[in-house]
Amino acid sequence: MSDMKESLLALRDRFDKEIEQIKDSDAAEKMRVAYLGKKGSLTQVLRGMGGLTPEERPEVGKVANDVRTHMEEFLEQVTNQIKTFESSKKLEREKIDVTLPYKFNGAGARHPLNMAINEICDIFLGLGYSIGEGPEVEYDKYNFELLRIPEGHPARDTQDTFYINDNILLRTQTSGMQIRIMEQTKPPIKVICPGKVYRSDALDSTHSPVFHQIEGLVVDKGVTMGDLVGSLRLFAKKLFGDNTEIRLRPHHFPFTEPSVEVDLTCWSCGGCGCRVCKNEGWIEVLGAGMVHPEVLSNCGIDPEVYSGFAFGIGVERTAMGRYGIDDIRLLYENDVRFLEQFK
Repeated sequence: MSDMKESLLALRDRFDKEIEQIKDSDAAEKMRVAYLGKKGSLTQVLRGMGGLTPEERPEVGKVANDVRTHMEEFLEQVTNQIKTFESSKKLEREKIDVTLPYKFNGAGARHPLNMAINEICDIFLGLGYSIGEGPEVEYDKYNFELLRIPEGHPARDTQDTFYINDNILLRTQTSGMQIRIMEQTKPPIKVICPGKVYRSDALDSTHSPVFHQIEGLVVDKGVTMGDLVGSLRLFAKKLFGDNTEIRLRPHHFPFTEPSVEVDLTCWSCGGCGCRVCKNEGWIEVLGAGMVHPEVLSNCGIDPEVYSGFAFGIGVERTAMGRYGIDDIRLLYENDVRFLEQFK
């Protein structure tokens, strides 16, 4: 018993001498493991308690507990002191003198997508439109149901998206914001809705699962297809030049009737035919049409009194044509070498 007591006390004295040499947190942790770990010095000594008599064990156990407590408290005290010291040194190293002149690292540039969005919005603001914004995480009824795309409708296949649950999804179009505006606002309505949309598309040179749209909506008494054509022709000339023309092709959208696909004169060849337009002279940019009477009724607007038109512009395709970009992936890679061209 006396030998074990002496071993414990000797271990404590050695510990006290060694801990005075500790200078950093790593050394403190290594010392804790060396003395108090599963294979530490204190554990090795205590394994000899199996050879003590029942009367000797309590007395030796008390000494062992005192030694363990001494080591733990001493280690905690030293560790806290070291951490405080290291923290103050780190703060000293990392402090910033805000009075020093800064080093100029070069000015950034507006992203081409934002440039395109701003240009398009400026054109329609000049025509008297206002700007509406809505949630990217949308209810199914706003994204599909109230736009005459019920569950099981084949149009949902072309707008496969990412669902949060059965009723909430990442919007596939900004048309849901048009529904919200028509529910909350009495005609006349004249608004554009820019925003990010999501579809489950494979990423390639012309497609992305995340892209941007700007949708327009006009609702008033006596709105006709001629008003839509005139607005889009003016938009095309403002954005791509006075020589730009538009071409309408019949199409089907569940939420407009009649519906059209709108092509613009190829911005690369001026309509002569080239690689960009696949030798057709035209590039499809947007879809449009007269708002379906049922959609107006869904929003509490009397289709016998009011009519309207709507259109949706693909921002990425417009930006690619506006700035001569041939791969949509360049818009999302954040390569400074690409972006600095737009300063």
